[in-house]
Amino acid sequence: MPKAYLVSNYTAISDTDKLAAYAKLAGPAIEALGGRYIARGVAARAMEAGVQQRTVIVEFDSLETALSLYDDSAYQIALKALDGGAVRDMRIVEGVA
Repeated sequence: MPKAYLVSNYTAISDTDKLAAYAKLAGPAIEALGGRYIARGVAARAMEAGVQQRTVIVEFDSLETALSLYDDSAYQIALKALDGGAVRDMRIVEGVA
Protein backbone atom coordinates (compact mmCIF):
# COMPACT_ATOMS: atom_id res chain seq x y z
CA MET A 1 0.00 0.00 0.00
CA PRO A 2 1.46 3.40 -0.95
CA LYS A 3 2.25 5.96 1.69
CA ALA A 4 0.51 9.33 1.75
CA TYR A 5 1.85 12.84 2.24
CA LEU A 6 0.40 15.97 3.76
CA VAL A 7 1.90 19.01 2.05
CA SER A 8 1.29 22.36 3.69
CA ASN A 9 2.47 25.52 1.95
CA TYR A 10 2.17 28.69 3.96
CA THR A 11 1.39 31.77 1.88
CA ALA A 12 1.35 34.22 4.80
CA ILE A 13 2.16 34.17 8.51
CA SER A 14 0.56 37.04 10.42
CA ASP A 15 1.02 35.87 14.02
CA THR A 16 4.14 33.89 14.92
CA ASP A 17 2.89 33.30 18.48
CA LYS A 18 -0.24 31.58 17.17
CA LEU A 19 1.87 29.57 14.74
CA ALA A 20 4.13 28.45 17.61
CA ALA A 21 1.09 27.46 19.71
CA TYR A 22 -0.28 25.49 16.76
CA ALA A 23 3.05 23.74 16.14
CA LYS A 24 3.34 22.73 19.80
CA LEU A 25 -0.06 20.99 19.60
CA ALA A 26 -0.01 19.79 15.99
CA GLY A 27 3.26 17.87 16.27
CA PRO A 28 2.02 15.42 18.91
CA ALA A 29 -1.35 15.06 17.12
CA ILE A 30 0.42 14.20 13.85
CA GLU A 31 2.87 11.83 15.53
CA ALA A 32 0.03 10.07 17.40
CA LEU A 33 -1.35 9.03 14.01
CA GLY A 34 2.07 7.79 12.90
CA GLY A 35 2.91 10.90 10.87
CA ARG A 36 6.59 11.67 10.33
CA TYR A 37 7.94 15.06 9.35
CA ILE A 38 10.16 14.66 6.32
CA ALA A 39 10.61 18.35 5.50
CA ARG A 40 9.75 21.64 7.17
CA GLY A 41 11.13 25.12 6.84
CA VAL A 42 11.28 28.08 4.50
CA ALA A 43 11.56 27.11 0.85
CA ALA A 44 15.10 27.27 -0.48
CA ARG A 45 13.66 28.63 -3.72
CA ALA A 46 10.15 29.36 -4.96
CA MET A 47 9.33 29.24 -8.66
CA GLU A 48 6.29 30.05 -10.78
CA ALA A 49 3.34 30.76 -8.43
CA GLY A 50 5.29 29.60 -5.36
CA VAL A 51 5.76 31.79 -2.30
CA GLN A 52 9.06 31.63 -0.46
CA GLN A 53 7.47 30.86 2.88
CA ARG A 54 7.24 27.90 5.24
CA THR A 55 6.54 24.45 3.75
CA VAL A 56 5.83 21.28 5.73
CA ILE A 57 5.69 17.72 4.40
CA VAL A 58 4.49 14.86 6.61
CA GLU A 59 4.55 11.19 5.62
CA PHE A 60 1.83 8.75 6.72
CA ASP A 61 1.74 4.98 6.24
CA SER A 62 -1.62 5.14 4.44
CA LEU A 63 -3.95 7.52 2.67
CA GLU A 64 -6.72 6.67 5.13
CA THR A 65 -4.60 7.73 8.11
CA ALA A 66 -3.48 10.94 6.41
CA LEU A 67 -7.07 11.82 5.56
CA SER A 68 -8.15 11.26 9.18
CA LEU A 69 -5.73 13.86 10.57
CA TYR A 70 -7.72 17.01 9.82
CA ASP A 71 -10.80 15.76 11.68
CA ASP A 72 -8.83 14.28 14.59
CA SER A 73 -9.85 15.89 17.89
CA ALA A 74 -6.27 16.64 18.97
CA TYR A 75 -5.51 18.25 15.61
CA GLN A 76 -8.70 20.32 15.80
CA ILE A 77 -7.41 21.77 19.08
CA ALA A 78 -4.17 22.71 17.28
CA LEU A 79 -6.16 24.40 14.51
CA LYS A 80 -8.06 26.46 17.10
CA ALA A 81 -4.71 27.63 18.50
CA LEU A 82 -3.63 28.75 15.02
CA ASP A 83 -6.81 30.87 14.82
CA GLY A 84 -6.05 32.78 11.63
CA GLY A 85 -2.36 33.29 12.43
CA ALA A 86 -1.39 31.90 9.02
CA VAL A 87 -2.77 31.29 5.55
CA ARG A 88 -1.90 27.92 4.04
CA ASP A 89 -2.61 25.61 1.17
CA MET A 90 -2.85 22.07 2.58
CA ARG A 91 -3.09 18.97 0.43
CA ILE A 92 -2.91 15.25 0.97
CA VAL A 93 -1.50 13.17 -1.85
CA GLU A 94 -0.99 9.45 -2.19
CA GLY A 95 2.55 8.30 -2.82
CA VAL A 96 3.62 6.24 -5.80
CA ALA A 97 3.61 2.49 -5.30
